[in-house]
Amino acid sequence: MMKRFLIITQHTDTFSKLAKGLSAEKTNEVIWANSVEAARSAARASIDLIIIDERLDGRSGINIAKDMIRVNAMAQLALVSTLSPEKFHEASEGLGVLASLPSHPDEKDAEQLLNALAALS
Repeated sequence: MMKRFLIITQHTDTFSKLAKGLSAEKTNEVIWANSVEAARSAARASIDLIIIDERLDGRSGINIAKDMIRVNAMAQLALVSTLSPEKFHEASEGLGVLASLPSHPDEKDAEQLLNALAALS
């Protein structure tokens, strides 16, 4: 079954390996948004997972995640974070975040996200 991923970042090169891993199954689609406004518009469509960079448009990923939940409460969230696991959990509590990602996510992170999504179905 096709999955749709929205990656919100201004650093597409940093996310290229992750995107490649997510779209390895040709049925999956990766959509890019380089601003919060573009992300709001894209998130209104059917999206399975929204991946949010640590900072964008002067806002934190966690702050943007709250925005995305209001636009599409059904989409899962993954956030890039350099916080410790404990601090990340505390900061993102109640947002239903599927995963925390490193600053330069790669194919291995994509595989973990795909597995986590599959476990939810």
